[in-house]
Parts: sequence; structure tokens; C-alpha cells
Amino acid sequence: MDSRLLDFLARAEQVLERLEPLLPALRPHVDWSHCVAARWVRDGRSGFLQPLDVCLDLSLSDLLGVDVQREQLARNTRQFVSGLPANHALLWGARGTGKSSLVRALLAEHAAAGLRLIEIERDHLADLPRVVELLAGQSQRFVLFCDDLSFEAGEGDYRVLKSVLDGSLEQAPDNVLLYATSNRRHLVPERQSDNENWKMVDGELHPSEAVEDKIALSDRFGLWLSFYPFSQEHFLIVVRHWVEVQARQVGLRWNWDESLEKAAIRWALGRGNRNGRCAYQFARHWVGLQLLEQQA
Repeated sequence: MDSRLLDFLARAEQVLERLEPLLPALRPHVDWSHCVAARWVRDGRSGFLQPLDVCLDLSLSDLLGVDVQREQLARNTRQFVSGLPANHALLWGARGTGKSSLVRALLAEHAAAGLRLIEIERDHLADLPRVVELLAGQSQRFVLFCDDLSFEAGEGDYRVLKSVLDGSLEQAPDNVLLYATSNRRHLVPERQSDNENWKMVDGELHPSEAVEDKIALSDRFGLWLSFYPFSQEHFLIVVRHWVEVQARQVGLRWNWDESLEKAAIRWALGRGNRNGRCAYQFARHWVGLQLLEQQA
């Protein structure tokens, strides 16, 4: 082969290697008859749905101490999956108390009936209209899930969220709901200065426009569920449950006694919190430690 042609092909290959990272990623096809979860991935000015391989081993019965919240969201989800009217839901409160776990457990509960879950990051909320457009007309029921949703002062993305929740001129499809978790009830930070412009009108107290705008966002969610920090008793109940689950999976014989209880309390004190996440992590630590000692 001519040496000039070989040089040309070598240079062309180098150019293609440099261009490859700049090319848009291949967009996978999502087969909703088999795929139960996906993530919205930003790609340049657009984006696509990336199928996820999820584990559906979390049960609603694993979520202890949040019976009221669990039942209310489960009822709302059953309505949605059945094609009945249902509300967008905001799960807010203390971290590690089971907010996102509850959503994942509901996916496991209703995946066979057509429920699908799509994760969307808070920074990609401007793409919500595009995501909703892709899902309209599908036979499945889709929950858009935004974990740890909040906005800083001055950010305008929450106005896009408001239009999707309430719909603008175009009616949102009835096969899409939004479930969001947050540590803030009103999603936007509330400052002392917000309370300085309240007015008394005909004997009624009226908030300033800034406060009204912040409250209006969370008002778009028809279902509010509050999650509170665990008491020590509640924490130990959750610890015992997860130790039992983890031990059963590996065939470990164990007994709930004072030493195990004290170990769980010390673990929580070391982490600075008592919540479901901490209880699950302790159970994995303790069961793993017992297995390690048996092997020694």
C-alpha cells in the first residue's frame, strides 16, 4: 500500500480518537415491558433515558416506625397504578428516615402491575417537560423521582417544576406523577428577612410575595408526608429488624441481648444520629463482624 495513503489513514485515526470523546453518547432504547427503572442523563443541550438494573428486594414491611406515611403513599400509589386520580407527593423531614427507601419499596410492590420509576437529578429539572413528553402515550405508569430536592435563594429552576406539577396550557399526561424527597418542607430556604414584610389587611395577616412564592411551590404537591427523627426505642426496633434480615440471608444464628443493644447505641452515638440508614449500616457491620470471627 502507498506510504502516503498509510500516513493519511494514520492521521485520520488520530483525528477520530480526538473527536470520539466529543461525540454524543449512544442513546439506548428503553423497553418498558422489561425495564422497570431508568435515569435521565443530560447530554449536551438534550438528554436521554438510561435503563437501570435495579434490585427489587426492598419490601414495604422493611420500613418500620413510619406506618402512617407508608400507608398514605402506598394508597396514593395504588390509585395511580389503577388508573385513578392521584397526587404528586413530597416526602420531607429528617435524613435517613426512609423517604427514598419508601419509594423504592413501592416500585418493588407494583412493578409487575406496570409501575416504572425514573430518577431525575435536581440540576436537570429544566428537562422535565422533555421527559414528560417521552413518557406520554406509554401504557405503563411512571413516577418521576427526585431525591433530596431543594433550591437555593435566587435559583429559578423551581418555576419549571411548578409548571410541570400544575400543568401549563397543555395538560400533563395522567400516567406521570412526581415523588420528591427533601429535608425542607418548602424546598426553598426560609430566611428571617422573609418575615419582615408581612402585612395586616382588614385584620388578616398576609405574607409577602417572596414568602407566597416559596410556599406556592410545595403547595403543588397534593400529598405531604413528614418524617421525624427516631427515638432510641424506634431506632433499636429498626436495628433488630435489619440484624434479623442480614443474619437470615447468611445463615447466622444470633440472639438479641443487652450487649448487642449497647453496641447499636454506641454505633449511633459515634455516627451522631439515630435513623433507619444508621440502623441498616450497623446491622451490616455487626453481621459481617460475627462472620469474620467465625472464620478466625
